[in-house]
Amino acid sequence: MSEKWRDLRVRGLSAVVMLAVALVAFLAGPGAFQFLIAGVTGVMIWEMCNLLKARHPALSVVAGVAVTAMFIWIFRLGKADVLESVLVLLGLCIFFALLAGRGWWIGFLYGGAVLLSGLWLAAFAALQPGLILMLLGVVILTDIAGYFAGRAIGGPKFWPRVSPKKTWSGIVAGWVVAAILAGSLAVNAGLPVTIVLTWSVVAMFLSLASQLGDIAESAIKRRAGVKDASDLIPGHGGFLDRFDGIVGAATLFMVLSLLGTL
Repeated sequence: MSEKWRDLRVRGLSAVVMLAVALVAFLAGPGAFQFLIAGVTGVMIWEMCNLLKARHPALSVVAGVAVTAMFIWIFRLGKADVLESVLVLLGLCIFFALLAGRGWWIGFLYGGAVLLSGLWLAAFAALQPGLILMLLGVVILTDIAGYFAGRAIGGPKFWPRVSPKKTWSGIVAGWVVAAILAGSLAVNAGLPVTIVLTWSVVAMFLSLASQLGDIAESAIKRRAGVKDASDLIPGHGGFLDRFDGIVGAATLFMVLSLLGTL
């Protein structure tokens, strides 16, 4: 196996395991999926706080545990209404900003994006699971297409200062497969041509948002001077490294949902 494909086997095995866990949780019902999202989001927040050089290592753990507990409190136990949830979210974002040894605004904004994307996915898992599957499919195929097209075709870099490995070929390949996926699902559902085209275009923007989420996390890592957010996932780095695209796509997905586009 050539040098540029040397990490493919480890990445592939890790991806299969993660996909299997997510699928089992999803099929087990909204409650199980929400518990999974709660745990994953808590780990992502822990990694983010470490990247921001938390004023004390223990504070990163506290932040991660607090987020997981908040998710369970809101969704599984049903103990919070909308206003309470918003206040808790705002309080956590301020906490992230205060504990950051550097980049308080990153803790507030990116931490907020991680929380909102996780909460929105958990909510829609119960309300519209089909849309969640499409969103996750767009993110996964965008990542796969970008990886293979970028390695096989190469070419000009998309944003070399921030993400040196991303190429235009990989970026465009992600858009194409996302549009094909959404268009195929719309055709299979018997929707009119205008809706098929709309779904395809929306999927391309979700793909771009996924890629920008990846780039945003890369910028945070470069600022921290590290290659990966952690070493929890073989071949992928940390949970932030693996799910940063979902943060970007889910954030746009949330905005489009609030605007009534989806």
